[in-house]
Amino acid sequence: MNQTTIRVESLSKAYRIHALQRRPTTLGEQLSESLKGIFRRNRQKYETIWALKDVSFTVKEGEVLGIIGSNGAGKSTLLKVLSRITKPTSGRAEIYGRVASLLEVGTGFHPELTGRENIYLNGTLLGMNRQEINRKFEEIVAFSGVEKFIDTPVKRYSSGMKVRLAFSVAAHLEPEILIVDEVLAVGDVSFQNKCLGKMEEVAHTGRTILFVSHNMGAIANLCTTALCLEDGQISVAGDVQTTISAYLEKHAVPGQADPTQWKRRGTGEARITALDIFDAQGKQRNIFPMGETIRVQFDVEFYRSFPAVDLALEIKRADIGLPVLHCVNQDCGMTLDRVAAGKRRFVVEIPHCPLYPHRYKLSLWVGALGSGLDYIPDVVDFSIIQSNISQRTSPFYSHKGIFYIPSHWEEITV
Repeated sequence: MNQTTIRVESLSKAYRIHALQRRPTTLGEQLSESLKGIFRRNRQKYETIWALKDVSFTVKEGEVLGIIGSNGAGKSTLLKVLSRITKPTSGRAEIYGRVASLLEVGTGFHPELTGRENIYLNGTLLGMNRQEINRKFEEIVAFSGVEKFIDTPVKRYSSGMKVRLAFSVAAHLEPEILIVDEVLAVGDVSFQNKCLGKMEEVAHTGRTILFVSHNMGAIANLCTTALCLEDGQISVAGDVQTTISAYLEKHAVPGQADPTQWKRRGTGEARITALDIFDAQGKQRNIFPMGETIRVQFDVEFYRSFPAVDLALEIKRADIGLPVLHCVNQDCGMTLDRVAAGKRRFVVEIPHCPLYPHRYKLSLWVGALGSGLDYIPDVVDFSIIQSNISQRTSPFYSHKGIFYIPSHWEEITV
């Protein structure tokens, strides 16, 4: 039976800030306020802001808890309390085991010490002796990729280098509990993916991870449970997919692009004037569970007639810019001959979209007579999130590849 590693009970954290007051606008008001200030210096007005309010949950050994929520919801404050950086106003948080935290850039590093010295400092703070750190040292440095600068003071490091080394230290010094904030967003895409792979590896050794991220694909792939914070309180918790879906549904925006913001290329003899994304029920969305049908609707204004017209739609991964889907009307059985001047509306349907959970960008192209009439690249962002056909089933499964293709597996007698 898994032991409890984190128990949070009725945890609250309040901050007192100076209450906002109307600034004096005339000389008379300024003099009046100055005189009043002499007599009320010890009676300053404060406002209480609750960053966390009555938060309770438990995390078992080996669980990976994803924490999601909008900016200002209290996620970072919660991690600071659990990392013993900030004291709670009320309630309690019990931690059973060594904790390594990766919060703000540079947290836990002494700027005057070198990278090498900071590795040993962090290991010592985690209760490790020098021999234990020595065994992990080469692995830490190699993973971080800062070998050339390991004997340079950390204050000379870029933000990305600090994050690389900090994550490598936190992940390789084998704490029982690893706490990681959105700070990973500072690193480049390849290192982010490398870190997510390492966290998945750590998770399968039975250690506990708390992971805060706005990357729902990463949360869905890595975490075994999740909770959502809203205005300092837990709005939903439990199953990862249920938690993500509830959060995204509440904060989703229609899958609609703003034509005034489009960057265009082409001859200008036709113009894409509207673009919307719908689900199979005709609801505008920009978030789709994996395997759900996506319908792209767009309008084109033709300023003269053409003997034939071609249309193309492209989808690419937003994080690495990799094209993953390219659809052309003729390849799908629709031809556009003798197109007259005027407005036309088209719909592209992608049934049971097989793309893996990620964020994607969509581009559209209209062409005729071998020329591009209008091309709008990366005009709409949308996300694919985990669904029942994309549940992780083994330690080696992390949505590698581009899309899902059903396959049949069986064991046969040799």
